[in-house]
Amino acid sequence: MSFTNGILNLTNWAGNVILPTLAGLFFAIAVLKFARSESSAAAMYGGFLCLMASGLLRAMETFASQRAWNDPDVYWISLVSLVDWICNVLMPVYAALQVAAGALRMGVTTRIHPTEGWMRHFVAAGLCLLLSGLLRLAEFFIARGTAGIL
Repeated sequence: MSFTNGILNLTNWAGNVILPTLAGLFFAIAVLKFARSESSAAAMYGGFLCLMASGLLRAMETFASQRAWNDPDVYWISLVSLVDWICNVLMPVYAALQVAAGALRMGVTTRIHPTEGWMRHFVAAGLCLLLSGLLRLAEFFIARGTAGIL
């Protein structure tokens, strides 16, 4: 076993075992403090921070493990995968949330004016879907162009 392999195993153990366990402990402390009418914000932040660090470690493992460690394109492929995941997964979900927020804010009687708050939500949803669609279009053209010009 090499030193770098040992560091990798230690990081995996800390991120996938220890941090979620500590998050559960922080959440338990937050519940106990809440029951005693004390401020539980610090314990809640600690629990969410542990979960966030664990999730970020898992995300980095997923994006970086798509190529061999000695492949010169490993960083490029990881970055492309991250952008692809954000634009094709998160943007449509965020667009749906914006449509829901716009529908809730719209109400029964509304004016149609560009400065209305509900219109901003619908425009944001449209821009999210536009960005996702443009990225998919670019992916299509790149995939079709890898065979050369026909």
